[in-house]
Amino acid sequence: MPIGRNLTIHPREISTHTDNDFSEALSNGFVLPSVSPVTAKIRSSIEQVARVDVPVLLLGESGVGKEVVARRIHALSNRAHRTFLKLNCAALPAELLESELFGYEAGAFTGATRAKPGQFELCNKGTILLDEIGELPPGLQAKLLHVLQGGQFSRLGGRSLIEVDVRILAATNVNVPQALANRQLREDLYYRLSALTIHLPPLRERREEIPVFLGYFMHRLAAQLGCATKPYPARVLDACAHYAWPGNVRELENFVKRFLILGDEDLVPAILGSSQPAKTVDLRDKGVVSLGRPDDPWSLRTVRAEAEKEAILLALEQTQWRRKDAARKLRISMKALYNKLRLYGIATADRRTLLEFQAARPSPPAA
Repeated sequence: MPIGRNLTIHPREISTHTDNDFSEALSNGFVLPSVSPVTAKIRSSIEQVARVDVPVLLLGESGVGKEVVARRIHALSNRAHRTFLKLNCAALPAELLESELFGYEAGAFTGATRAKPGQFELCNKGTILLDEIGELPPGLQAKLLHVLQGGQFSRLGGRSLIEVDVRILAATNVNVPQALANRQLREDLYYRLSALTIHLPPLRERREEIPVFLGYFMHRLAAQLGCATKPYPARVLDACAHYAWPGNVRELENFVKRFLILGDEDLVPAILGSSQPAKTVDLRDKGVVSLGRPDDPWSLRTVRAEAEKEAILLALEQTQWRRKDAARKLRISMKALYNKLRLYGIATADRRTLLEFQAARPSPPAA
């Protein structure tokens, strides 16, 4: 749904100034400007919880900046000089996730020729961020609970207990009450993690930050790509002000990257799905949909395949290539999604941008 009907972005508001100390080089390049009251309150909460050496649960939609908050908590804590590690619980199958977290002994499984420490051992005295904690399998949730309660665990295939001192930060974008009701998330683990909770609202609820992010990402990405910055036309700023940004700050960053590369404001309605009226665009000329030359034969099946592939790519991009979330967003089963990925030649191991896929799109099924 559109947001901020009364929000107007003026070119003079586009600036790299973030008015805070969150602009240090982070792995995802996010900042957390304090131009909205809700973010100013979050910053205050970060400073308070950083000093208390207990677990913290970070809640919010995908792309709102939960990792930024986690890294800042670590940077302000007494563990700042120690290791910070992040592990995405949704990125690995259960058997690999257990060995990644807790390590394994030699002979624990076929191919385990020597012992390997897990993330908890490597992060001893430091901080670990368990992203997408709601996707952690129940068995591993129980093992994690033992770490939280006593700081002890055993490696996969091991019998001896290993003691560690690790501060655990957990993040999730799931609906917690629903996850608890469905037993997707253990109640005892949730209550252990949620003593201190920070909820990050979506970008549509802190729309004052949109101009700041537009300026920040334009200058940062231009420097990364080695090109000159480009001014945002009034039509582009108006579209950004009225767009809901379902992918939040991460989607806004990707939009700025595409605008910086393409430099064509006619693409804005197609990219943002803006509710603002826009002049008719010939999508065949813009590379959004490819039907071949006017005299080439094409069928409804060809068009449908192109549209379906674009929808899958967009869902993958908006969910950071988490296939389970993408399938849920598309309302199809995981098996159906895998079949489509094979059909259209989409390599999920390669997280290229949607723009790159559009530029090198494989041919759809023959009519």
